[in-house]
Amino acid sequence: MALALCGARAVRISLRHQQSLEDIDGLVIGGGNDIAPEHYGGVLEGAVRIDAARDALELRWVRRALEHRLPLLGICRGAQLINVVLGGNLHGDIRALRRRTRNRGSLLPTKRVDLEHGSQLAAVTHRKRLRVNSLHHQAVDRPGEELAITGRDLDGLVQGVEHRERAILGVQWHPEYLLYLSAQRALFRWLVRAALERRG
Repeated sequence: MALALCGARAVRISLRHQQSLEDIDGLVIGGGNDIAPEHYGGVLEGAVRIDAARDALELRWVRRALEHRLPLLGICRGAQLINVVLGGNLHGDIRALRRRTRNRGSLLPTKRVDLEHGSQLAAVTHRKRLRVNSLHHQAVDRPGEELAITGRDLDGLVQGVEHRERAILGVQWHPEYLLYLSAQRALFRWLVRAALERRG
């Protein structure tokens, strides 16, 4: 729905919904299960849900997108996955790292994120600070090659990343549940614009 509101046609990619790269102008990698720790040199922590087949599929598509310079928007797990493909790693479980924010998940925009001045994320949303939701217990630790950290919550945990040179944004929250907020819709408009620019 988010892409349709921005004038784009979304196609689903999954194990049951195969797509040709020629039909894709931009890519959203969404939320879901934890990323298996062997992909980033981590260890299993606590009760986690892993989908090895989905990991393989989405890792392959992120690599394709990078190779063909497709615009990329990573949401929650998607942001983490982009980071892993670019050589970064993750906090396997951030719950013990929280001091000023809560571990309880919520679809409502209850968490504050501060954005880096001059970042693409700040420019796209026209904000210095956002209120966002939170459904995660993993997060980016060390950013991957050419990724800059551009958003953090009150505990300093990474909430936004972006590529220094290319059309790649990753956010740790779920903007698809916050479409009533213009700053959140702007993330999807950015992807559509970037895809159109790539097509020429």
